[in-house]
Amino acid sequence: MEDAAHMSSEPARSETVMMPHADVRRIIMGLMLGMLLAALDMTIVGPTLPTIGHELGRFDLLPWVVTSYLLVSTAVTPLYGKLADIHGRRVMLLLALGLFIIGSIACAISPNMLTLIFARGLQGLGGGGIMSLTQTIIGDIVAPRERVKYQVYLATVWVVSNIAGPVLGGYFAQRLHWSMIFWINLPIGLAAWLITSKRLKAIPRHERPHKLDLIGAFLMMSASTMLLMALNWGGTHAPWLSPLILGLFAGSLLLFGLLVARLLTAEEPLIPLTVLKNKVVSRGMLAMFFAMGSYVSMTIYVPIYLQDVLGLDIGTSGLAMVPLMMGTTVGAMIGTKCMPYFKRYLRIPVVFMLLSALSCVPLALMPGNLTFVQVEILLFLAAVGIGPVFPLVNVAIQSAVPLHELGTTTALVTFMRSLGASLEVAVIGTIVVAGIAGVGLSIESGVSAVSAATSHALAPTFGMVFAVTGASFGLSFLWLMSVVEPPLLDHRQSSAQPNTRPNDGAEPASAAAE
Repeated sequence: MEDAAHMSSEPARSETVMMPHADVRRIIMGLMLGMLLAALDMTIVGPTLPTIGHELGRFDLLPWVVTSYLLVSTAVTPLYGKLADIHGRRVMLLLALGLFIIGSIACAISPNMLTLIFARGLQGLGGGGIMSLTQTIIGDIVAPRERVKYQVYLATVWVVSNIAGPVLGGYFAQRLHWSMIFWINLPIGLAAWLITSKRLKAIPRHERPHKLDLIGAFLMMSASTMLLMALNWGGTHAPWLSPLILGLFAGSLLLFGLLVARLLTAEEPLIPLTVLKNKVVSRGMLAMFFAMGSYVSMTIYVPIYLQDVLGLDIGTSGLAMVPLMMGTTVGAMIGTKCMPYFKRYLRIPVVFMLLSALSCVPLALMPGNLTFVQVEILLFLAAVGIGPVFPLVNVAIQSAVPLHELGTTTALVTFMRSLGASLEVAVIGTIVVAGIAGVGLSIESGVSAVSAATSHALAPTFGMVFAVTGASFGLSFLWLMSVVEPPLLDHRQSSAQPNTRPNDGAEPASAAAE
């Protein structure tokens, strides 16, 4: 019960603003549109990459169309959280939406590959803010006990983007023009901007006088960027033990060490020590770190398993992914409905996460001997198990910190989820590439090049893949077991409200940059 004692010593939390339900729904609609922008952009680009390469040339730079967005959006996430705590949520969300829209226009009119890569980085500069600020604003306007319902809506956005993105990307590239994957962001983005711009003015601001730790921000962005570059380039652009990759890892480790020193010595660090010491936050983040890593890895590498081991064609393997995509929403809905009946509401994701880990056991032990139906059932159960983790743990974390640190904390959680996904994708990617190369193929060979003998030889490789994802689910389960959740109230406990006033977007007079 040390966590309970710890929580009792935390600063009193400000009260969540109570808004009319109609206004909350309109804000949520705008936030969902913004989230759709960022989520759709991660899935719609892939099918168009060959077409873009043929038109703009420089196939050697094609991976950077994806990597530049990933690097920038992940690296700036913690900075957005701190800025939102300083300047308010509204102004930072509108800035993020504006940058994303401008970046989309720049992408659509790019005359060459280098311009497109830089424009994608500009998109990422906005996308990283949209992802974290959406969760933060929900924490501002929705009481903790009600918040999980809206988390399910956001999960639905991800399901829609995972299914619709590849379909729309392929259609635009074949029937219209690849630039349509970026032009489609304009009407969605403008609608999100208009809806949130007016409605978010009613949200009080909960910040205290803050200073922006520019040195800490630089160290965190640089360290995370170098780490992500190493994870994305290792095994593809250069061998894992090459001087380039080892140098990136060493540089990242050095910068993270300097960041820790900065956090311990700065007058007001980028990430408050109270947040890092909060056991609900730290353990919850680690649980989501491993859960997100496994889930994203499965969405990327299960299609290869379906094609190269089970022998499905590309179209059928896409349809076979629907249970994995839909299962998370089903699990989130079940967890949300069950939550009011449990005082220890984090026991729900604990049980469900155990289901995910156990579902990977048959896939790890018999990857080449399972029928298609059996694989689909196991994938669905694994996805259902993940479903309650993100909404319920996110609500627990947000309930454990004061509102004036909500933006920083939520952004840090988003960053850790992205980092977990990048790390596990890189590890599993190395396993898959080595296994495929071991049977004389490349990952681009396609299902037509895979014989029955080759499929049998590849089965142990994917057995190892599912073993890693299952072990990661198991680690998430263990971290969830250690979290003692804060109580979910119908509203925030009353306390002295730190500088609470309408969110008009003006900078607090006391805010300063270091």
